Amino acid sequence: MVFAGVEVHSFGDKKKEKNSSFLAGLKNKRDKRHPRSQSPESHSELVDTIRAQMQISEAMDAFVRQRLAEFASRRACGQIDVPQILLGLLNGIVNSNFLNEKSYTQWKKRQANILEESLTCTNCIMDEQQTVGISLAKIRNAEEWDFMMSPSERAEVLLAIRQVALVLSSVPGHFGIPGETYYWSACYHLNIRLYEKLLFSVFDILEEGQLIEEADEIFSIIKLTWSILGITQKLHDALYGWVLFQQFVQTEEAPLLDHATKEVKKVLYAEDTDGNEERYMNSLLCSTSSSGSEMRLDLIQAIFTSMSLWCDSKLQDYHLHFSQKSRFFARVMTMALAVGMYNLGESGEIKLTNSDNLSKIAARKVRTCIERSVEAASRRVADTIDLGSKIDRAHPLALLASELRLIAERELTVFSPVLHHWCPEAGMVSAIWLHRFYGERLEPFLKRVTSLSEDVRLVLHGADALERSLIELYSSTCEENGLDYSFTQEFDHYQISIIARPIILDWVIAQHARILEWTGRAFNLEDWGPLSYQQKQAASAVEVFRIIEETVDQFFGLNLLMDITHLQALLSILFHTLDAYLLNVVSQLVEKHHLYPYAPPLTRYKETTFPIIKKKMVECVPLEEEVNNKLNELTISKLCIRLNTLQTVVEEMAIRWTLFPDCSSQGLFLVSLWC
Repeated sequence: MVFAGVEVHSFGDKKKEKNSSFLAGLKNKRDKRHPRSQSPESHSELVDTIRAQMQISEAMDAFVRQRLAEFASRRACGQIDVPQILLGLLNGIVNSNFLNEKSYTQWKKRQANILEESLTCTNCIMDEQQTVGISLAKIRNAEEWDFMMSPSERAEVLLAIRQVALVLSSVPGHFGIPGETYYWSACYHLNIRLYEKLLFSVFDILEEGQLIEEADEIFSIIKLTWSILGITQKLHDALYGWVLFQQFVQTEEAPLLDHATKEVKKVLYAEDTDGNEERYMNSLLCSTSSSGSEMRLDLIQAIFTSMSLWCDSKLQDYHLHFSQKSRFFARVMTMALAVGMYNLGESGEIKLTNSDNLSKIAARKVRTCIERSVEAASRRVADTIDLGSKIDRAHPLALLASELRLIAERELTVFSPVLHHWCPEAGMVSAIWLHRFYGERLEPFLKRVTSLSEDVRLVLHGADALERSLIELYSSTCEENGLDYSFTQEFDHYQISIIARPIILDWVIAQHARILEWTGRAFNLEDWGPLSYQQKQAASAVEVFRIIEETVDQFFGLNLLMDITHLQALLSILFHTLDAYLLNVVSQLVEKHHLYPYAPPLTRYKETTFPIIKKKMVECVPLEEEVNNKLNELTISKLCIRLNTLQTVVEEMAIRWTLFPDCSSQGLFLVSLWC
């Protein structure tokens, strides 16, 4: 039916509007499907399934079959070819067989185009080519062919074309293959397109990513066309793999890619064919272009090259194409390595290397994909980072480090576990590249760092987090391969600790004056009243500990590399803060003998050596003004609040030291000495 020129809807036509009633009827028919026996009725059902798959109406199918039966009855035994079938249909099908004039005109033009492609060749002499051209022009002219010409005149036109076709049919094949005809090699481009249309019929038109249940039976029918279209087993495997691959690209159904890979491997591992068949397949040349240069390949190489180009275009930026579709990644990589790599030979010809058998070539190909994909993902992030920094109000290098860390995490969890099957050092390659890429942008920034601003803190923290992620990626690859991971040889570590050490110390020292100022202000505002009925300590003590806790939180919130010097500096300012506060508290107290009341004047005598002598009265020494002012301010309630405050400081220090079990006893001893 395909050779009759009936319009078929291949995969490329799937977006066209479909007849809903036709599809509904097909669905109902499939719902009632039952196992088919080997009988004429089952064969008829299979042919009907093919017709439905190719979306050919029953009316069209009926009169085409009728005309083909008439053609077969008139024909003597011999090889049938495409031009003979088309001429038989043109001789028997008329305008009245179609629902409308437009359908008939389109059908007739398709037959003329196929005839022109089949019969116009280098083997025809000039007169024969002119005869074919004039005759086909008459067929295409609807007014002349359908209205002005009589049936006998139309028959003469078709006879003229038939005579040329018979001449070409009698030309022997070029390669001596049994059953070979002239049209195998002369019209192979047409034959291949027709065969592709037949292969597309095994995909369910209702679920285009699925093969129909009758696929194997349809293949047995399709195989009957091999002798007409010049198809061999190896060509069939290559073309079927190509059809499966195209269907996968459009539907993204992973099983289709698995089937395509199997077909490709059948071609690669097929037994060597005889020399005639090999020369025949090598003669089926195609031209394609890549990177602006045209390539001449045989058909199988052209198919593999097209697959390889598509796979490479995705794999060389797999972070873009497979981050959300990781289930496809391993399958596409398998296909890419199955179809191999195309290389330009010394004489300019294309050589296809089967990289699936050559581990070194496969590893090199995978390594190239890693480098190019990581580079593409990194540059894509870098190009958009300035806009992101304006929106998030963060330094570009901090955002860049965060985005590159996400890339490294995807490499570690998604891509490297797949890639290491072909390239064991996959994680190392991506880690080294990302480290160098960020380091080139970080180095100028580090040279300008003089103080610990917010931008500096974010960049240093981001750079440190990124480097840790990259080291994890690198080391995990080394562990999988049983290698010693020596970072110093591969990583030129970012100078974060060297830059951070002095500026962190400067920051800690700068906090000293700020804390002393805040604690002094809290003390000056203190009225020495209780916080509440239950809490009898002063509010300033609570504020001092809040200031200390806030400083400690800020220190560890820097999220930067610290050393013992920084911790000693922090403890020093905490010590001086509490020391200054306690000194202020104690400075407003008086000696305890000033708190005792004076004895009544009549009883204030000194003991004498001789009782007979009159006792001398003790002189009353007046208090200093400073002490007197302190006593006036130091009421009993305020004195209690001060004492409670001192006790609270001791208890709070003890509680904080006990949070560190190894230091609890030493801490309590230090607190007791301090207070």
